[in-house]
Amino acid sequence: MSALVNAVVMLGMLVIVPTGLRLAERPELDLLRRLWPLFAVPGSVALWLPRGATATALACCYALGTVALALHAPRRAVRGGHLDPAGIALLTALVTPAVAGVALVAERSGHELFGFDLGILALTVPHFHFAGFAAALVAGLVCRVSDGPAGRFAALSVPLGTLLVLVGYFVGDWAELAGALVLTAGMWTVGLLTWRTGLAEGRDRTTRLLLLASAAVLVATMLLALSWALGEATGLPHPSLTWMAATHGLGNALGFALCSLLAWRRIRTAGTDRTAGTDRTGGRTA
Repeated sequence: MSALVNAVVMLGMLVIVPTGLRLAERPELDLLRRLWPLFAVPGSVALWLPRGATATALACCYALGTVALALHAPRRAVRGGHLDPAGIALLTALVTPAVAGVALVAERSGHELFGFDLGILALTVPHFHFAGFAAALVAGLVCRVSDGPAGRFAALSVPLGTLLVLVGYFVGDWAELAGALVLTAGMWTVGLLTWRTGLAEGRDRTTRLLLLASAAVLVATMLLALSWALGEATGLPHPSLTWMAATHGLGNALGFALCSLLAWRRIRTAGTDRTAGTDRTGGRTA
């Protein structure tokens, strides 16, 4: 399982976060996005080294990058104008990699942070890259284009569900189940809005397939998350952590996060190309 988890985490560090920062379209994040490989590459190397001083030092490099990203959130919150539902989702996306970064440092050093065993800490790292950063970012993106009750619900429930799951780590299995329920409701709403976006007129074939695939994957992966959380809380039979990593984790990483961000990048690129074309012909842009 460790090799699979490491590969998924590398995807999050090297691809998902920098792509997501580009999609956020916030000028204040441009410098950090350009510098991101200086943090992500050492963090990726740390995953494959034995636990110890070298792995811990490299993990600290990555953690510093995630903390620098998280520090942008208070500055945006103070401005106040960015605290609409989509803005709250973006703030959540900025903060959640820091949780992963701290967990990585603890796991690579062999320290059972807050009493969590090293296996749980290792799985916390991908969780807060994908169920944290990617999920919140995509929720904010769909809210921007579907600014109705469903879009606002998605943009608020995904951050709330992520927070409740984090709190559940400390409070107990029933609190984590409550978080999983809220997060699932939010992610299924994201999936519904993503599906509608994929079926919109004028969408090219590749973008449509990426959007529809990411929406469909969420149905299965979030059912798995619910079954695991329910089993942990009630003692009912449920998938093992190894099975969850191979199904829920891999599905969310490749099927949801990667497909979604690639699709949104194509949408943004197509929109930029259309705007540039309009400018060249002397038309007005919106």
